[in-house]
Amino acid sequence: MTKTIEMSGKDINEAKQNALRELDLSEDRVIFEVLEEPSKGFFGIIGGKGAKIRASVKELSPEEKASEFLNELFSTMGMDVDINAKTTDYGYVLNLSSDDDMGIMIGKHGQTLDALQYLTNLAANKGLIENRIHVVLDVEDYRERREDTLKHLAWRMADKVRNHNRKITLEPMNRHERKIIHMALQDENDITTYSDGEEPHRRIVIDVKRKK
Repeated sequence: MTKTIEMSGKDINEAKQNALRELDLSEDRVIFEVLEEPSKGFFGIIGGKGAKIRASVKELSPEEKASEFLNELFSTMGMDVDINAKTTDYGYVLNLSSDDDMGIMIGKHGQTLDALQYLTNLAANKGLIENRIHVVLDVEDYRERREDTLKHLAWRMADKVRNHNRKITLEPMNRHERKIIHMALQDENDITTYSDGEEPHRRIVIDVKRKK
């Protein structure tokens, strides 16, 4: 539900400023409606009235909610981060870049980035029942580089499996990264892949495809 308040002031500008202080928002986040114009009264002295306005908080789009959440987070951390948004068929990609060291936002194998992406999606879809969107969070194109790394790892490990005729178990990966490995090797006629173990320690196994 949109938050709406009514505020007064000696003129319209003062009434607006009073509303912004009450809402603790910047002017671009609020829609104003003038309810009463100020009047000077009889001879400009007696019976004068101030201005009265209605201030309504603008509804943010899911993308705006995501960006606002991230901006508040980075501001708290004292980081100056640029957010480049790109629309996709399934939602948005928000690519983060900064002169600061962004490694802290990625973490080991992207674990911190995945956690931050989860929180960003919660913020973007807050209050939504329908038309929920999916936000992919990236840091200086880390995910693209990580995908290339995983594909080359898959091909190297597949060659080792062929040469030694022995299966190889990779380190634990999240579901998205395991899918990249599976897809990279799905057209290899002599190689099979499957997942083994329980989350969060589930691993990819690469093996020679045995003849029945």
